[in-house]
Amino acid sequence: MKKSVLALCVSLVLAACADRDLMPIVPEAVNIGTPYTVFSTTTREQEADGTFGFRRSEELRMVEMTVTIPPSHSPGELSYRYKNPDPRKNFTIAQELPVDSVSDLRARFLREQRENNWPLREVTIFVHGYNSTHPETAYRAAQMAHDVKLPGSLVMYSWPSRGRAFGYAYDIDSMLFARDGLEETVRRVKQAGAERIILVAHSMGTALAMEMLRQADLRNPGWAARTLNGGVILISPDLDVDVFDSQMMDLKRVPQPFAVMVSEKDRILNISGRLRGTSQGERLGNIKSADRLERWPIEVIDLTAFNADAASGHFVAATSPSLLAVLRSASNVSRVFGPVDPSLLQQILPQSQTITNEHGKLMLERQQRREER
Repeated sequence: MKKSVLALCVSLVLAACADRDLMPIVPEAVNIGTPYTVFSTTTREQEADGTFGFRRSEELRMVEMTVTIPPSHSPGELSYRYKNPDPRKNFTIAQELPVDSVSDLRARFLREQRENNWPLREVTIFVHGYNSTHPETAYRAAQMAHDVKLPGSLVMYSWPSRGRAFGYAYDIDSMLFARDGLEETVRRVKQAGAERIILVAHSMGTALAMEMLRQADLRNPGWAARTLNGGVILISPDLDVDVFDSQMMDLKRVPQPFAVMVSEKDRILNISGRLRGTSQGERLGNIKSADRLERWPIEVIDLTAFNADAASGHFVAATSPSLLAVLRSASNVSRVFGPVDPSLLQQILPQSQTITNEHGKLMLERQQRREER
């Protein structure tokens, strides 16, 4: 027991010493790993050394990054280093270029569309959660998009998280600060010619996404549904259920499809709930029953069964190899990004996948056999 405590203390000290904002650029990585383009908008202040840290900026900057996925990568895994990354084993940034204007962004979206023969100019906007740095978000966004074979261009909104385990209070303030930047990101993506926009948010980023949707719809009723015509996906939302209910009431129309991915075994959310004084430590992302949300046109998808092989119980959707295998085995993943009838899950999962309905949630059952990668 003492050894375990000592090991934990040592790991915390080492984590505190690491400069997690460092983002080494290794151009030769494109000759080793698989390149993946990640566009970024950020309200982080750019420091003298060029890194985007935790300080807040009123200016919304845009950049294009090339992230390389290592040849040794397995779905759900994320390996990176803050110094001297090895492109054979680690996710690596090979290039970072400024995007100077919306017209510049439009040209780059069009280039990607033509290079990949995409029928539509689809764009997914990913919003990270608490305790995330700029480079870590780029690695995670690339990993998740690569592992599910996401169609279309990828934009990450990098809001000024402190990037520290003990920076929760700072991150709550930064999340609220970042609402306008996220709204402006969506508007720029639309102006850049996106024909279909999907908003994907994780953890505290879901609170940011909902606050942004609410404020935009209050100013311009129906904006959320008209603009996010590819839908909204909230993953492991660190969000109070009452607050979510209130935010939904302020939307004239709910974007479709609208999915909330939850897990009853999410320990991070249990801690988050208890810090707020709730006896059962419940947040939207770990609810046991979604019956009270049935009035909303949303799907609450329970991923608890996939916790067993997930590297992170707080991010099962991105770190469970078995779930990623199921998603990749779907015949047409791109069908998730548009109007669906009758179920989001029926669009992205193979017909053999078992789904049950319990307490207002769609429960995904993990197959006992090992899914093919």
